[in-house]
Amino acid sequence: MRILAALCAGVGAAALAAPAALGEATVPSPVPLSRDGAGGRFRLDGPWLLRVDPRDRGLRRHWERSRSTVRWSPITVPNAWNANDRSLAAFIGGPAWYRKDFRLPSRATGFSWRVRFDAVNYRARVWLNGRPIGSHAGAFIPFELPLSALRRRGVNRLAVRVDNRRLPTDFPPTTFTRTNEPRGGWWNYGGIVREVYLRRLDRVTFDRVVVRPSVPCPTCRVTVRLITTVRNVSTERKRVRVRANFGGLGVNMGTVALRPGRRRTLTRRVTVAGPRLWTPATPYLYPVAFTAAAGSRGRLTTAARYTVHTGLRSISVRAGRLMLNGLLVNLRGLGIHEDLPGKGPAWNDQDRLQAIRQVKDAGATLVRSHYPLSPGFHELADRAGLLVWSEVPVYRMNTGYLYASTRRAAVDEVRRNVLDNENHPSVMVWSIGNELKDSVPRRVRSYIDAAARVAKGLDPSRPVGMAIEGHPLAVCRTGYGPLNILGINDYFGWYDDQVSNQFDLSPYLDRMRACHPTKAVMVTEFGAEANRDGPVTEKGTFQFQQAFLRFHLDVFGTKPWLSGAVYWTLREFLVRPGWNGGNPVPQPPMHQKAVLSYDGTAKPAYYDVQAAFSAIQQYPAAVP
Repeated sequence: MRILAALCAGVGAAALAAPAALGEATVPSPVPLSRDGAGGRFRLDGPWLLRVDPRDRGLRRHWERSRSTVRWSPITVPNAWNANDRSLAAFIGGPAWYRKDFRLPSRATGFSWRVRFDAVNYRARVWLNGRPIGSHAGAFIPFELPLSALRRRGVNRLAVRVDNRRLPTDFPPTTFTRTNEPRGGWWNYGGIVREVYLRRLDRVTFDRVVVRPSVPCPTCRVTVRLITTVRNVSTERKRVRVRANFGGLGVNMGTVALRPGRRRTLTRRVTVAGPRLWTPATPYLYPVAFTAAAGSRGRLTTAARYTVHTGLRSISVRAGRLMLNGLLVNLRGLGIHEDLPGKGPAWNDQDRLQAIRQVKDAGATLVRSHYPLSPGFHELADRAGLLVWSEVPVYRMNTGYLYASTRRAAVDEVRRNVLDNENHPSVMVWSIGNELKDSVPRRVRSYIDAAARVAKGLDPSRPVGMAIEGHPLAVCRTGYGPLNILGINDYFGWYDDQVSNQFDLSPYLDRMRACHPTKAVMVTEFGAEANRDGPVTEKGTFQFQQAFLRFHLDVFGTKPWLSGAVYWTLREFLVRPGWNGGNPVPQPPMHQKAVLSYDGTAKPAYYDVQAAFSAIQQYPAAVP
């Protein structure tokens, strides 16, 4: 433990004594990228340091070796340490160290502080000034840790050990083939891949804030439920008054007395006069500001703030159709995967904005990813009128590894996704997984039951769904009872075996509808690899991709009950060494079903998507 503390704190070690220009302490920026969230946030931006040692053959030997051989590199965060490495070793992953020296924005002793990471892949252990402050596992879920051992004057040193080596029980899992080749859903980028913040706490904090609109129909009365959970983080009993402002309408949430460490939930319902509804064409957002004032006696002073930008809209499933504001939808969408040349998933707001514009330019109203997208992406989607199929990376889990502990961890992913993103009007469905065992064995059913129960318990205002492999043998499986919507991953006419015949697609969809008449059905994936010109009959050509796209869209057009379809994906991304994706002339590790190449160049199919999507009345859909 003494070695570990010294390694993280940099005390007395030549390898950690970076030049002053590289390790210079900065004061965090007072302007966070995301508008929504708690007040008192400061972006931990500016220079960071990175040190990579994928070998990691034991801390003691690493320590001895690193004294003279390992060097820090200057970087900025977000950062993926293996973004420029396509080797097998980089895909398998390993540990990397991140370091940030900073000074507090305020020296006042009345505040406590926390550090928030929007995403670290995969395991993180965090130290402050040489002392461990916490750990976390999970690639796409934000987490916060208390900053104990904090220096209110002088320089603080934050050290983060990131290890992206994944297990068969992780989300997504990594397994190995019989020939010892690693498999995983997509390229295993390691690092602090989203933003980092400090958060200042003053006497009380908001543990949860919910703004939940109800829009039964476009002309119905619109109400909004406001929910706040406030907690006393001081060492004294506090009287706390909570107020809200909904688009100029003041709301008194109530006043409570809280002992140290205690919390209370306060709820109010308001009616909105002259409501402006949120739709893909009119994504109007209402600002909602919450304040909590606290004091021991006498005058109360503001101690906490929280901001939400909400859209007045409702999502529901009725008679097997997805509804937005009580109207039928027939959405068209594109898959999003965060992967850019030289960056991997370490996107900034300009990268997110570029992706949003490309999706909108293609005529899409929906995006889907295999994992929760960043807070910044969700906010941009809110403003742009894009709906989001929000999915946790419980991806192709081997049923043998779905132990009770794995299922609990997977359900916790669902819980965190709901709590993190429930106020975004863009989120239309809580998807609890992708392509689990299609026979729906007992362990999968247990997970579906538990995950759906948690999602609906936290947020009864949205449907719960899951994406499944589409093929004839899995058409009428039981076990999906708790779900409101089924996503079909459709590769009829692309992959061999059960889906080799594209003409099986139409009867398959009809049977799915007949077997699940009360559930909304949506195509959540369809696509064909393309990386060259060639005959329309040859898989992997741009011409084959175009014909594949047109055929599938034509079939979807004959199903008036279908709630939408998502092409997979917008832009190419890396998968794993040896990946071919069914392409006879692959370019591993690249996934090339996208309509934009890895460098952003449009393939011919992009323009087919653009023409087809723009020609469809997506909201409200034509009544069948």
